Amino acid sequence: MSDSFRTRLAAALARQIDGFEELLACDKLTAGASLETYRLLARVAGKKTHYALRRSPLENSAGDAVGGIDLKTEAQLLQIMGCAGIPEPEVLYVLQPPDQLGSGFVMQWLDGETLGARILRSEELAAVRPRLARECGEILARIHSVDWQSHQLDQVLPRFSPEQLVHESWDCYRELGVAEPMIDYAARWLLEHLPEESSLSVVHGDFRNGNLMVTPEGIKAVLDWEIAHLGDPIRDLGWLCVNSWRYGNAKLPVGGFGEVEDLLAAYNSVAEQPVTPEQLVYWQVFGSFWWAVACLRMAQSWRGGENSSVERPAIGRRSSEAQMDCVNLLIPGAFAQPAAAADRLKHYRLPVAEELLESVERFLQQDVAVDADPQRKFMARVAANSLATVRREIGLSADLLQAEAERLREILDCTGEVYELRAQLVQALRNGLPLESEGLAPHLRQSVAGQLAIDQPEYTALQMPEMR
Repeated sequence: MSDSFRTRLAAALARQIDGFEELLACDKLTAGASLETYRLLARVAGKKTHYALRRSPLENSAGDAVGGIDLKTEAQLLQIMGCAGIPEPEVLYVLQPPDQLGSGFVMQWLDGETLGARILRSEELAAVRPRLARECGEILARIHSVDWQSHQLDQVLPRFSPEQLVHESWDCYRELGVAEPMIDYAARWLLEHLPEESSLSVVHGDFRNGNLMVTPEGIKAVLDWEIAHLGDPIRDLGWLCVNSWRYGNAKLPVGGFGEVEDLLAAYNSVAEQPVTPEQLVYWQVFGSFWWAVACLRMAQSWRGGENSSVERPAIGRRSSEAQMDCVNLLIPGAFAQPAAAADRLKHYRLPVAEELLESVERFLQQDVAVDADPQRKFMARVAANSLATVRREIGLSADLLQAEAERLREILDCTGEVYELRAQLVQALRNGLPLESEGLAPHLRQSVAGQLAIDQPEYTALQMPEMR
């Protein structure tokens, strides 16, 4: 952080907070894939007090997400939701252009756990975890009951029907110019199975484990409203159950900590319109489809030079996780795991590429990540995981691509190289190729599973092919 940034921030706080004396610390946190969050320590009326700053360096930034809102609107939502009984931090000040700090807001600092994996594994939270699904249901019902008309939220929030959401996401993916047939298959399925018209509500859009602050007493705050909109409230319930946000605990579908029955029992006890488990499936598919596209968009921000973080291309490879979740929801069935390539290494006297990559990977994990500060430790682990992906790709991709090309030639009844054929399949899906076409489902299942075996072989979707 530059001295000028700190000076401007201190001046803004002095103007807005009674008794402000000095900004003692301003630490950028590692959490958050698209916006910055800072932990501030100030001396106010002789006492040390913590605040949080949520900020985008660019004016009117809405992050990477489809349909994002600006931070001024997000601050307004926090204030409205707090008055409606939803647990939220108090917003103290919304940054203004004269502050020269970008867009954002200063809010009350709250203590609690926000990392999804820790929420699932912390001994301190063991007693509260069985209650979280019900708490989520009650909170979501209150969010969806907020009178958006009286607050004139239609003036500041985008409005999306299910069909618009699918088209927006599919268009974003097509603009990237990449060929991922399972994404096109999922888009087609979503458009062919649109839900019946539902009530129009405020939708959080990213309500999931990882955007909740949890303490031993329960959920203390709902965070990250940057893609809030007006739309179908069931989207929030389905997104909470998407496998990506179960953090390895796939057998508990609600955030990795609870059951759908508990979630819906609590939701239906408060909400005006009851929701059934069957209605969640559509939005689980949409959530995985949407996340598959969002991962590719984040990778594109690195390719285009908008974001130089080593995390962005690594997140791009997570698209295959979400695609495999779509496979398991839409076309579940058996697939073959690729054989490891380790046996061939013993024939080489000198270390081969995979072994060189593994040595650097271990260095990052066992040396750099141990001694670094928390943010650099996280980035070192991301870099090590990227090297591991490259190592697996070198060992596995040749056989996988050859098998993929053979299946594509049979499905399309034509010849060509694998990347050309993959693009042809994508175009055929966009042109109306029946989703029930012979050989299509097993081909997609095998292709996505093979890619995921390279990108993240420990992801639970590979171990649970019929998981919902």
